[in-house]
Amino acid sequence: MLVNSYSFILVFLPLVAAAYFFINKYFPQKWSRLFLIIASLIFMSLWNPYFAVVLIGSVLFNFIAGSALSAAFNDPGRRKRIIFIVAIAFNILLLGFFKYTNFFLGSISSVFSVEISPLNLILPIGISFYTFMQIAWLTDIYRHGGYRYDFISYCLYVTFFPYVISGPIAYHKEIIPQFAQEKTGRFNADNVCRGIFIFAIGLFKKTVIADTLAIVANSGYDVASTLTFMEAWLTSLSFTMQIYFDFSGYTDMAIGAALIFNIVLPINFNSPYKALNIADFWKRWHLTLTRFLRDYLYIPLGGNRKGELRTGINIMLTFLIVGLWHGAAWSFVFWGFLNGALSIIYRYWRRLGITMNKALAWFLFFNWFNVSAVFFRAHNWEDAFKVLKGMVGLNGIYISPSLADSAFWQKLTVIGIQFGSWRENLLPTDNIVYFLCVLLIPFVLFTKNSNELLDKYSPGWKNALAVALMMAIGLLLLNRSGVFLYFNF
Repeated sequence: MLVNSYSFILVFLPLVAAAYFFINKYFPQKWSRLFLIIASLIFMSLWNPYFAVVLIGSVLFNFIAGSALSAAFNDPGRRKRIIFIVAIAFNILLLGFFKYTNFFLGSISSVFSVEISPLNLILPIGISFYTFMQIAWLTDIYRHGGYRYDFISYCLYVTFFPYVISGPIAYHKEIIPQFAQEKTGRFNADNVCRGIFIFAIGLFKKTVIADTLAIVANSGYDVASTLTFMEAWLTSLSFTMQIYFDFSGYTDMAIGAALIFNIVLPINFNSPYKALNIADFWKRWHLTLTRFLRDYLYIPLGGNRKGELRTGINIMLTFLIVGLWHGAAWSFVFWGFLNGALSIIYRYWRRLGITMNKALAWFLFFNWFNVSAVFFRAHNWEDAFKVLKGMVGLNGIYISPSLADSAFWQKLTVIGIQFGSWRENLLPTDNIVYFLCVLLIPFVLFTKNSNELLDKYSPGWKNALAVALMMAIGLLLLNRSGVFLYFNF
């Protein structure tokens, strides 16, 4: 079941919320939580029953492993370490089997020129997210002991439908205590209103903005065989904006849906395109993934405590895993490498103490990110280089023939500018769609983000009207809406 679907928005979410508060009012709290687990598994089953089976299998294994690990915490022998290694290995192998088996088989086939048929595997939706959540829980037990939750609490934490598919990657310490509070099961009109408010913002981001940007991005990457300078830049910028509004839109909807149940999820986006450098960007983009990799990979590897060489290796390894986590393709690995390389370069740059004008810093970093995102979006190397060749003008720089009489533009013909169709290789659509990616740049730079709007939210007719308009427009455009991009990761 798509979160951006009529069945979820108009049927599943309101019915589950109503039943949850009803059960909690007239029955012990454990029954309302058990109901949410069942509803969450039904939610997964409506995608594919097989997804729910993999999810509950993962939950059962990790609950047993976590309980055994907690019981062995004070064991003077090696039992605790062995349990931990086996549990972590199981999670990594489970994720690796479904997500990377065919990737590695294909790589072996290419390198050694042998014919290896891919396995008929279906990637369980959400496995990248709930696997990381459970690894964090196991690691916390191994480090500190305790955290022995009852099965219903733990199962609900992992399976809770607002975030199980694409995050945020919430820690057990953030979610399970909230469900344990008696007030969580009580209907809270203020939280419902705030939840619907940010949910509507997310729906609007997805259906109105992200799916409109996808028209140009998909046309340039997947349809066009060649791209001119203008076409390539519009293609790359459209995807750069699409990925932000698509994923932040889902996160808003997840935060809103959880808030209806009185559950506060962690912030996942904080205006990342306002970043002036790579370090600032990763403190703003996909925050819950960044903190997980910092807490459970980068710092355990040694962080920046073991010398410059080791620090550089740790940074690069972390970003290579970031790339591979996002997708089973070498282009994702290369995208991770680019982020790691720039992070290392920026680390040395800061030591020089050289300051840069903020506008220039933003311009340089944003364009670097836009170029690097080409490897994130392209399905293969050919598509990536097709876009990059166009961006550097190797396929010609065309502007509208209506400008041919301008003396200014005539002078620029000496540097290769030509008069002709600037969008003949892209699918026909309204001009506003082509340039929406450019118009959105000042919007993301100078307006408040969803978190800030939610913090300032107060009931009133203006907010009610805004929610009604966003929901109405979002619902009207649902028929053309596709799946969220991060569902593939």
